[in-house]
Amino acid sequence: MSIQYAILGFLSWKPLSGYDLKKLFAASTVMHWSGNSNQIYRALVELHQQGLVTCEVQPQQGLPARKEYHITAAGQAALRQWVMSAPEPPLLRNTFLVQLAWADQLTAAELDTLLASYEAEMDVHARMMREQAARQLDTPQRTPRERYLWQMINENWISFYETQLAWARAARQASIQEEKQP
Repeated sequence: MSIQYAILGFLSWKPLSGYDLKKLFAASTVMHWSGNSNQIYRALVELHQQGLVTCEVQPQQGLPARKEYHITAAGQAALRQWVMSAPEPPLLRNTFLVQLAWADQLTAAELDTLLASYEAEMDVHARMMREQAARQLDTPQRTPRERYLWQMINENWISFYETQLAWARAARQASIQEEKQP
């Protein structure tokens, strides 16, 4: 997925500056983007050149001018066309599983530490997702259906982390039981 579509989606919600977008991406566990700020600003320039957004410059007292971006009708159409396109399968890349594939070389205590660390990390993420879902911060809620869709996205992420947490606990317990057998 191109970051441009995520930006168009946010701009379909409300006009935003590049800085506002950066904060939304950084704060969101649902709309995670692993890129850097330059990607956001570069995407905004490209979207503007393509006529998918407009830019309104707002002077600020004692601060640099604020560039606020608005989605155009062409931007709405491009976003709609992308939303209607065939979904891409999720990217499944889990570095921890690669670590675990070679963890036989660890002692029982080291393996337990590794699994406990992953378990703790998944617990933190699950709690964070539950908290963010409860607060419903920085999510568009223009209609009941939109509110429901964002709730379903949150539930998907919560389920993912809770499944990983349960798996880590089971793997850790099985590892302990395996070590106790002669």
